[in-house]
Amino acid sequence: MIDTTDLSIPDGDERRLRLDVEKDGVGVVTLCRPAKLNAWSWESSRQLGALADRIRFDDRIRVVLLRAEGRAFCAGIDVTAPGGGIEGDSRSARSHAYYEGIRWVHERFAAFARLPQPVVAAVQGYCLGFGFELALMADVRIAADDAVFALPEARLGVAVDAGGDLRIAREAGAGWAKYLALTGRRIDADTAHRLHLLQQVVPGDGLADTARELAAEIAANAPLAVRSVKRDIDTYADAGLDTALDRVAMSAALTLTSDDATEGFTARARREAPRFRGV
Repeated sequence: MIDTTDLSIPDGDERRLRLDVEKDGVGVVTLCRPAKLNAWSWESSRQLGALADRIRFDDRIRVVLLRAEGRAFCAGIDVTAPGGGIEGDSRSARSHAYYEGIRWVHERFAAFARLPQPVVAAVQGYCLGFGFELALMADVRIAADDAVFALPEARLGVAVDAGGDLRIAREAGAGWAKYLALTGRRIDADTAHRLHLLQQVVPGDGLADTARELAAEIAANAPLAVRSVKRDIDTYADAGLDTALDRVAMSAALTLTSDDATEGFTARARREAPRFRGV
C-alpha cells in the first residue's frame, strides 16, 4: 500500500492530478498521465483526496472542471502501479486489508464527490472502470463524441469497486446498471447520453470550450445558492448510498482475493478467455 497520511502532491512522473485555479472562479483538476491513458491507482486516489481537501476551503474556487490530458479520460486501473497489491498472511487477512483499502478509497472519492463546489466533468476517449466511476461523481458530465464508457470488472472476476454501478442505478435505473455491470459491455457517448449518464455530447474539438463555458456560467452565479442547490439535490439523490457503499467495499474485498480474480487478470494479460470457477 501507499502512505495514506501523506498529503503532498509530487511533481514529475508521480503526479497523477494537477490543480490550476483560474481567475474567474474555476478550479481545473487535470488527470495528467496521458502516456498511461491516465490509468488509476491507489496513489491517484490519495492525490484526489488531497486536492479535494484543498479545494473545499479555497474561496477562490466556485466550480471545479474535471478534465484529462491526452486521448483518454481514464482507461481504468493501472495494474503496473506501485502499491497495487495488498498483502496478508491468509486470504481472510487479505480480504480485511482490501476491505479497509476500498473503504479508504471511498472516503477519498466521497471527499471529491461531496465538495461544496459543483464539479463539471469533460470526458474524451476511454472512460473505463475507475475512470467511469470518477466521471459519475461529477455533478454535470459533458463528453466528446468519441468517448467510450464501461464497467469491465466482472470480466476480470471482481466486483465494481467504487460504487459506479450504484450511481448508474441512480441516474439510469437498476436495470441499466445491471446490464452494464454484469456484462462489462462498452457504450458510446450517444448511448450514455440517452441513459442520462451525460448531459451533453459535443464534437471532440469542441469539448474543452463547451465544458469551460459551462463551468464559467456556474461560477458566475451566487456561490451560496449554487452550493445549497448541489447539497439539497445530493441529499435527496444519495439517500441510502453510504450503506450500499459499505456492501460494495465488502464485495470488492472478497472478489479481489478470489482465485477468479487471479484468473481474470492473468487471462487478460495473456489475451485469453478466462476460466472462472467461482472460488
